[in-house]
Amino acid sequence: MRVPIVAGNWKMNNTISESLTLISEIKEQNLNENVETVVAVPYTSLSEVKKVLEGTNIKLAAQNMHWEDKGAFTGEVSPLMLKEIGVDYCIIGHSERRKYFNEIDETVNKKIESALNNNIKPIVCVGETLEERESGREEEIVGRQILKGLQDIDKKSVKDIIIAYEPIWAIGTGKTASSNDANKMCSFIRKTIADKYGEEIKESIRIQYGGSVKPNNIRELMNKDNIDGALVGGASLRAEDFIKIVNY
Repeated sequence: MRVPIVAGNWKMNNTISESLTLISEIKEQNLNENVETVVAVPYTSLSEVKKVLEGTNIKLAAQNMHWEDKGAFTGEVSPLMLKEIGVDYCIIGHSERRKYFNEIDETVNKKIESALNNNIKPIVCVGETLEERESGREEEIVGRQILKGLQDIDKKSVKDIIIAYEPIWAIGTGKTASSNDANKMCSFIRKTIADKYGEEIKESIRIQYGGSVKPNNIRELMNKDNIDGALVGGASLRAEDFIKIVNY
């Protein structure tokens, strides 16, 4: 039985004070205990938000990390820094990182390996552009991202990975892949995992859908057999909306 997981990606939003206000509003509500709830907050807020989350079941995520433990990488944050704060998860390979900061499958792979080595669970993002979908290449693109991203990751470690399918054309656009299209791609992802790691991992690995997830579409998405949760963007910045999504 795969435990559903809903993660809110706050992206580059919220000062420390704004982050504390939002997380306090979320924390005060009755969240579905059968859903694993995660918040991915800006670096500057991680430590303070972690303090507020003590004693709750809400997990903390970073939005990115470097693959080296330390070194001359100005402006980067290492897994050791995140680990000391008590970060549980890290988003890796988000399409905005790929688009704006030249993230490629090879660096995604290095970050996944480093996160796992430091007991940080990766939320690995994959997804195609509208052009790639319209040309019928969506499975080719997503399959490549998975196989290159997980290269040399062993069977024992892959169980701690979350895969988030985010069609790039649906992120922040208000457009959402139909629940059937989302489920079809998540099914393809599961098959790709099965081909690489076997049936047991295929059945246990959790796959999220991300891309304009809102309170009014979460239930339909979660009713699909291959969708195990959501990576939520804009709606996670509003406590009321995020709580409705978690409590779908």
